Amino acid sequence: SDIRIEKLCLNICVGESGDRLTRASKVMEQLSGQEPCFSKASFTVRSFGIRRIEKISCWCTVRGAKAEELLERGLKVMEYELWRGCFSDEGNYGFGIDEHIDLGIMYDPAIGIYGMDFYVVLRRPG
Repeated sequence: SDIRIEKLCLNICVGESGDRLTRASKVMEQLSGQEPCFSKASFTVRSFGIRRIEKISCWCTVRGAKAEELLERGLKVMEYELWRGCFSDEGNYGFGIDEHIDLGIMYDPAIGIYGMDFYVVLRRPG
């Protein structure tokens, strides 16, 4: 009956390791206030130029009041409108934004601009 946000998962997939991924992790750290985890490629894709076990993205899971605040900022960028395809059968939903600076972070030429994905997991007690 009382549905709450269990967690908010943030993801920035850069598609390569090195300097761009390090800068993306700094953006994630600024946004969430916690150190991000890194995901590795599960297999080599030569056309994309990535190798197996190479770090290609960073993500973090945010809970509580911080998750609600970040979700509010993300939905504001989307103008509080989501497509029907954004929702799963269980009622969880996700969406992506093109520029992290829309969330209120100042633009830094040394870091650049990154897009990111938001995924919200809802839960009700019991």
